Amino acid sequence: MRKIKLVAWKAALPNGEFRDEDLLAAINVLVGAKKPEEIPRGIAAFQIMGNIAKAFDKALETQVLELEEREYKFLKDTIERDVPSTWALNKNISQAINDFLSAKEE
Repeated sequence: MRKIKLVAWKAALPNGEFRDEDLLAAINVLVGAKKPEEIPRGIAAFQIMGNIAKAFDKALETQVLELEEREYKFLKDTIERDVPSTWALNKNISQAINDFLSAKEE
């Protein structure tokens, strides 16, 4: 299992308002931006996504994302393959991604 502490930050919106964001929001953007042909299919992928959804819901309450290895690997592979390089310009997203990638197995 991997545990990643969530840290929130304020993101400026084009209309001048601010919105709270965190690692969960960043991962949701990456997964949601996948092309339909890149989305894994089948019961194993269905179970992985269901477990990720449950982990995200729990993390909203505890502020700690807890993932089993299978789910962590799926998200890590997604991040490594799909993270936009320009996200490194935002120190908050960069730190959240690096915290995720450096999470140790417990």
